[in-house]
Formats: sequence, structure tokens, C-alpha cells
Amino acid sequence: MTYCIAIGTQEGLVFCSDSRTNAGPDMIQTHSKMHVFRPASDRVFVILSAGNLATTQAIINQIEQDLEDHIPTNLQNCRKMVEAAQYIAKVSRIEQQKAHDSTVVSGVDTSATLIFGGQISGRDPANYMIYPAGNFIADSAETPFLQIGESKYGKPILDRILTRKTCLEDAARCAIVSMDSTVKANAAVGPPIEVLVYRTDSLMTDHYIKLDVDDDYLREIRRSWDAFLKAGFSSLPLFDWEQRSHPIYATHYLPPDSQNDTETADTRSNSQQPPMAQSPHLETHQLNKNVGTSDVQDQQ
Repeated sequence: MTYCIAIGTQEGLVFCSDSRTNAGPDMIQTHSKMHVFRPASDRVFVILSAGNLATTQAIINQIEQDLEDHIPTNLQNCRKMVEAAQYIAKVSRIEQQKAHDSTVVSGVDTSATLIFGGQISGRDPANYMIYPAGNFIADSAETPFLQIGESKYGKPILDRILTRKTCLEDAARCAIVSMDSTVKANAAVGPPIEVLVYRTDSLMTDHYIKLDVDDDYLREIRRSWDAFLKAGFSSLPLFDWEQRSHPIYATHYLPPDSQNDTETADTRSNSQQPPMAQSPHLETHQLNKNVGTSDVQDQQ
């Protein structure tokens, strides 16, 4: 399985991907799913891939071949990001069709989903998610991130934290926490985790890190996030019945000659019995039980 994230902010773009691939529980391998292209000095592109590994490798190989062959349309001569996305979508669709035709008898799923992002000088940075059919969408101000692969486990923090105004470094940390949450929940997603932070108009990809399972920074991210989650959980508001000094059933029902035992009874009630909803039946039952009437003892 796979998990990849692309984030777009006012400051630039963040890309994050895992590196685990599997063809069953006993066939787990490591392959990079982040592919960086700098076909000219005025542009930089990143592709994140999810799906059939052979298909995604065929797509990347064809993109590289088109650059070498200087075909009329390739990443080097696209004028706009949307034109580059249309070209990537076309290559993806063609390669998926080839893979499908060669494996149709076996019933193997040869589909692939891509995230394509980057910037061409003089244009705004952009991120696109390219579906297996070749159609694609961009991120938005309301949802400034795109996910492919096993996305459900890492989505909540992205929804809560990210906006277009989030700084690049915070967006990168958010992506790492999202990835780590997914790694913890799904064994098919795993390190090394690759992170690339691209600042608008820099046309550089020098802010790149690769975090293995024993990386000190990744360990510190996990430790800090775990501590903050536990601290936040412990500060959640109490239920109404937790805020009462005594349970409902332990109040006002002791006979006059048992007042000296009030503290002991209350302590025993708090430690041994769960809170109960207040009702006329409960009040009658508890009153009889406290005064020790024989009819209640017979019912028990």
C-alpha cells in the first residue's frame, strides 16, 4: 500500500511519501515514490505515485524518455502547469492501457494514481491529483492538500491544521505527523519517509529529507506528538456526573442514626459502584437498601 501527501501554501509546496511496497504479507519491499524533475533551469516538478509499481515505473520511464527524445510535448516545453499536468495525465493513461492489455487475463489491477506538482518560472506553483482515467483535480483554498493511497488515517490532522496561511515548515511537520499516524495504523505503509519542501520562486529542491525508522528527528516528532495528545486528552472536559461531589444515589437517603457513617458510605459508594441515572425506582430501591429493610433483602 502507499500514502502520499502534497500541500500547497502561500509560501510554497510540501511533498511527503512513504517507501513501502508489498505484494502480499511475505513480499514487502522498499521503493521511492517521490520523483523529482528539473528539465530546465526555469522549472521544477515532483511526482508522487500510488498503485501498481510496474505501471508507475513505466510512467516515469516514459517521461524521462520523452525528455531525452525531445518530443514536441514534454516537461521541458510546457508553458503552464496545467499543460504539464495534461501531458502527465496522457502518459499515465497510455501506460496504464498497455499494462491492462498485457495482464487482462490474470485480472491484476494495473491502475495508478499520481500527484503532480511544481512550478514554472513566472507562474504560480500548483498541485494536481491525476486519477487512473487521466482526469485530474487541483487543491483548493478550502482543502490545501491532496492525498493518494491509504489516506484516511492521516487526514484528520490535515483537516484541523492546514490552511493556505500555514508556514512551510509547519506544513512539513503536519505532513510527517499525518504520515506517522498512517504508519502506526497500517502495516502496509512504512518508512523511509521522504519529505521535500519547495519555496515559491526558488526553483530549487534542496530542502529534502529522508527519515528512516530509527531517525532521531522522526523519533522526536513521535515522542512530542504522543505527549501532546495525551496531555490534551487528559484536559478534556468532564462529564456532568464526574463533576458532582457525590453520586446521585448516595445523597439524602441515610437514616438519622447513620449520620456518623456518611463519609465511609460515600467513600465506599464512590469506589465500588458506578454512577446510575436518577429515577423514582432507583431512589426507592436505594432508600430501602440503606435502611436495611427485609423485603429488599429478600428480592436480592
